Formats: sequence, structure tokens, C-alpha cells
Amino acid sequence: MCERLSQYRYIHDFVAALGMPGALINSVGDQALGRYNAAPTMQLALFHVAGDKLYADPVTWGWRPHWATDRATAINARVEKVAHGPFFRQIWPHRAICPIDNWFEWLDDGGPKKQPYLIRHRDGSPILCASIGQLPDPDESHGEHDGFVIITADSAGGMVDIHDRRPAVLGPELAWEWLDPATPKERAEQMALQQGEAAETFEWFKVSTAVGNVKNHGPELIDRA
Repeated sequence: MCERLSQYRYIHDFVAALGMPGALINSVGDQALGRYNAAPTMQLALFHVAGDKLYADPVTWGWRPHWATDRATAINARVEKVAHGPFFRQIWPHRAICPIDNWFEWLDDGGPKKQPYLIRHRDGSPILCASIGQLPDPDESHGEHDGFVIITADSAGGMVDIHDRRPAVLGPELAWEWLDPATPKERAEQMALQQGEAAETFEWFKVSTAVGNVKNHGPELIDRA
């Protein structure tokens, strides 16, 4: 999975796609999120559950443990290793959903520049990405080390021509289960490994190379090239 995605709808559109009952504590506001070209280190809307409430908080995309001073900040975590490796051990129990509209990948098709592709649900619905992180404490202000990573799986089964990795995307019912703190870690690992949405759920098409510049933010970036 590349380092760029879109998260431009209203948070309540994402809540409706999640379909999770109960109270919402909304810290991201009621305006359209408006991020057509989001990159690592930016704050993105992230869902997590504490008690019986669903929280929508702005959280930085990227995280590393405090002891890994010689390691780069991670933005993704490979599903094959995330549950058992030392790097993510601290945050593996802290599950979240990053709701997005689409993500981008770059493909070398022989031209002078790599060609960006936009990947989205075929029906245009929001994409619910399994994530983990050091999440905001509901009883405290946001911590300086808060951050999250998106879990990725291999692209076998139809999307490998675009990229060999893609987000582990969960349907709404599985996303509820993922967010539930009572869900055992073993069950969460099984969901991420085996129950992500199939490649047939998605479509992809070429977009403007302007998306390669993180300074570009407009809705024209998601138009077909």
C-alpha cells in the first residue's frame, strides 16, 4: 500500500457506513473532512471504542514505539507479522478503524513517470480499514505520541497487478467486531488474515500525476485521467 489516501466525506457518512449503534463522541467536527490527498504525519479521522461509546478522533497517521529511536515511523503493519512481532506489541490490543474513500498506488507502465491509480469500492461506499494505534484517552487530552498504522495484506486474488500490498478492509459487521474491546486478540488476528474484503469488491483507474505532489489537495485529484 502506498503512502496516499483520501478521506473527504463527512464523519457522519462514515458512521452510517459503519452502522454501529450507540453514542458517538465526535472530535473531528461536522464539516466535510476534505482530504483528497492525505499523506503520513497528517491527522486523519479514526474510529475506536471505549466503554460503550464510539469515538471519532483526529489521530496522526504513523507511529513507532518509544524505544525504536533508530527505526523509521511506520504507517502500515503487515498482517502476517503484526500480532507477534515486538515493534507493534504495545498497540496490537488497541484496535481502530480508519474510514477512507479511496487510496492511491503508483505503477511503472513504461512512461516518464509512474502512473498513479485510484482504488475504491465499486459501489462507491466508504472503505473501513483495520488499524491499530496509540489512541487518545477519553479522559485526557491527546498525547504527543498518539498515532496509528493501517494493517495491510497481500494483494493475491486480483489486485496484485497494481500493488503487492493493500489495506485489510473489513465489512461493517466485522468492523464492529474488530472495534469491540471484548473481541479476543486471536479472533482479531483471524479476521485481519482471512476475512478482509475480496479484490472483486474494488475498482481502480488512472488519475492525474498531480496527486504525486502532496501540496495538491483538490477534488480533481480523484477524477479519471
